[in-house]
Amino acid sequence: MNKYIRKIAEIVNVREHVDYQTADNSIRNNIAFKGPNVIILACAIIIASVGLNVNSIPVIIGAMLISPVMGPILGLGLGLGTEDGELLKDSLKNFAIMVGISILASSLFFLLSPLTLENPSELLARTNPTIYDVLIALFGGFAGILETSRKEKGTVISGVAIATALMPPLCTAGYGISRLNVVYTFGALYLFLINTIFIALATFITVKAFKFPIVEATDGKRKSLSKTWYAVILTIIILPSIWTAVNVVKENNFRINAAQLVKDHKNMGKSFVYDYRTNFSRKLSTIEIFVAGEMLTDEAREKLLTDANNYGIMRNQIIIHEDATIVREDISETEILKSFYEHTDKQIKMLNDSIMKLNECLDAFKDGQVPANSVAQELFAQHPQITNISITRGSAIDVMTSEEKDQIVVFLTSDEPIKKDLHNQIERWLKVRLRNENVLVIEAK
Repeated sequence: MNKYIRKIAEIVNVREHVDYQTADNSIRNNIAFKGPNVIILACAIIIASVGLNVNSIPVIIGAMLISPVMGPILGLGLGLGTEDGELLKDSLKNFAIMVGISILASSLFFLLSPLTLENPSELLARTNPTIYDVLIALFGGFAGILETSRKEKGTVISGVAIATALMPPLCTAGYGISRLNVVYTFGALYLFLINTIFIALATFITVKAFKFPIVEATDGKRKSLSKTWYAVILTIIILPSIWTAVNVVKENNFRINAAQLVKDHKNMGKSFVYDYRTNFSRKLSTIEIFVAGEMLTDEAREKLLTDANNYGIMRNQIIIHEDATIVREDISETEILKSFYEHTDKQIKMLNDSIMKLNECLDAFKDGQVPANSVAQELFAQHPQITNISITRGSAIDVMTSEEKDQIVVFLTSDEPIKKDLHNQIERWLKVRLRNENVLVIEAK
């Protein structure tokens, strides 16, 4: 067992691949906001803004790749991990300048841009962070500092730049400011804050795990003071990251449960849900459900509110709008028609399913019918002495076992008593003719 543990430890060991000095120099060189970094940032801002403005994913990816904003964030984590006050101060200063210029430049771009998209999906994608954004930023940060630290360089940094997407949220915030849209502005800044905090946190953890050399202070008093500030800054970084992660998980779960509730209750009698909207809040999150068709019956409304508990949603969190077109002023005719067609398709499918089940029942009923007339004619032709025949189908139940079996009972009326051999012969013939072994022939007196 110890052999396998040592083997695994040998495989995952990365310390011998780490070059502390190269990593330190690389991060410090990418922090400064001067020279090429100024021009590169300007290019990244324009490219990202244009990409968002025209909904072009390749252009947005290009902006992510050339953006220099990652440098100060890695510097922040390295400064905290090595207790380097100067590096920490420079990183924060350059980071603030880069963020400020990015937001200002993108705001001006969108103010001057004549293009307004009807459905800016790429902009909207940067305004609603989920738990996946937290995971991407955290593990992207780990990958970024590992790539920066290792001796043999690869293409990981490019992948990290694309995955963590620092530039697009800043430009989206600029778009929100230019349109005075609070949702876009704060949603995008929230996503950017998540990316920044968790990349810096991952860098700090990695620096500590790899035991990067601590930068010694010139005098003991200053070092003691700096350690206090490090503790304060770490607290400021770690506590919001925990708070952010918890809130993102709660919001994500609420949205998933709300979507599932609406999906499972799309049709309610002669009414149907054509749209819904979730409003997440730390105090009380709500879901607004927009209903079209006839007014909801009390039974349908009560069922929806009761079933909501199964999705972790309380009654007071559900707001039902039946005056759909009045409440949703932004609803388009296309959306209403789409929802109507979806509702109609589901109704048609339900009707088709019902017809199919009825046809199956009808076929089963036909299969179970006894061809009494044809059987009677054949029996009369073979045995002219029989004057009347009555055939009935039912169940035979064993009193001891309560076992129920299908049984056909045949009553015969004859001009003369039917002999036992003839009785048995008729019974055998009927079993074959009716394809049922449980046939009972009774002679009516």
